[in-house]
Amino acid sequence: MTTAGTGARHHGAGRLSVSGEDAEESTYDPLKLCVFATIAGLGWLLGPVALLGFAALGLLGYTRAWRAGLTTSKCLLRDTRLVLAYLALLVGLAGWGIVRLVG
Repeated sequence: MTTAGTGARHHGAGRLSVSGEDAEESTYDPLKLCVFATIAGLGWLLGPVALLGFAALGLLGYTRAWRAGLTTSKCLLRDTRLVLAYLALLVGLAGWGIVRLVG
């Protein structure tokens, strides 16, 4: 082990610590892919109810962040106001889908 390897180390996001000889290297953890698959499965299983839940949760989170001063998002749409409009549209479509299923 070199002296540069001693002390606190920062592990990048999506990396797992490895013990033993290869402690300096880390292995990629595709956690985001598992999360995406779980969300897609819930969406398939619950349909518009899942869409309403996830979109409303996102809308609430982005509304709070926007009020706290967030103007640019890491979302593809970038502008927080566009993200809010997109999520509001999804909430409306989910409500329409639920009404159609029930009625």
